Amino acid sequence: MRSCFVMDWIDSLDLSGDSTYMLMQGSTRRGWETWWCHPSEMWGEAGKTRARMQQVRATPTGFEKGEWAERPLGDFDLAWMRKDPPFDMTYIFSTYLLDLVPRRTLVLNAPAGLRSRNEKLFAAAYADLTPPTLISRDIKRIMAFAASLPDRVVLKPWDGNGGRGVLVSKMGDPNLRSMIEVLSSEGREYILAQQHLPEIVEGDKRIILVDGEPQGAVLRVPGKADHRGNLHVGATAHATQLTAREQEICARIGPTLRAEGLLFVGIDVIGGWLTEINVTSPTGIQQVNRFDGVQLEDLILDAAARRHVELA
Repeated sequence: MRSCFVMDWIDSLDLSGDSTYMLMQGSTRRGWETWWCHPSEMWGEAGKTRARMQQVRATPTGFEKGEWAERPLGDFDLAWMRKDPPFDMTYIFSTYLLDLVPRRTLVLNAPAGLRSRNEKLFAAAYADLTPPTLISRDIKRIMAFAASLPDRVVLKPWDGNGGRGVLVSKMGDPNLRSMIEVLSSEGREYILAQQHLPEIVEGDKRIILVDGEPQGAVLRVPGKADHRGNLHVGATAHATQLTAREQEICARIGPTLRAEGLLFVGIDVIGGWLTEINVTSPTGIQQVNRFDGVQLEDLILDAAARRHVELA
């Protein structure tokens, strides 16, 4: 098998927690030809998507870098879209280029699924599984929604990642309207407002689904200095198991993930409520491996190989 990873600049990765690095390690262990490129170095020519890319071997201590070349992505069996958000027009245009990759190359996650399934809005479609949520750019409407809640409100940019720009406030906070104005760019940009879940103090559970099936989870407990359950801002990772409610959530969304080619997905659950469905470069492999004694990257690569066989 030959794999190309469309990703952030390789030297910018935090190898102590990065999941793309683990997928590349798994590819190397299997003897698969492994290359990487940055989305900015892809282009379309004569109906094909080409890229300037570099061959690598990923080892437990880092990367052994090889030759650079300009190649069509159609040369590969698997093309992984692992670029981190922001989910902006540059990101979307990258998925258009990936649409030009011939069908014999399996693109993961599927470009159409990446475009249509924004991680925050995707979750909001399951109203009975998510906390009360408003998607709006109307400042008065967002203020009224906050006033309707029993306590605090969480405000999120629709296109962020890693907890960037996530704020917590409540009615009576003199900063609330200003927060909404800043996040919404004075009412020009949509944001999400969501009922605050006090269970966040017990942790935000990241559940990894592979081809629609839950394969592992990690509990991320916020630090004392930050309300967010993101590891890079001070949350700590803990071993965990899935509850019956979380199994129900996975069973509900799994068929859609499989049908839309979203093979590697990370969902976030707080207190039994689904808050996000992360389809753009989800993380969590290293933490699950450490706590569960598994090699989750191998489960993902096995599923990708099976999917590739189905293309034949």
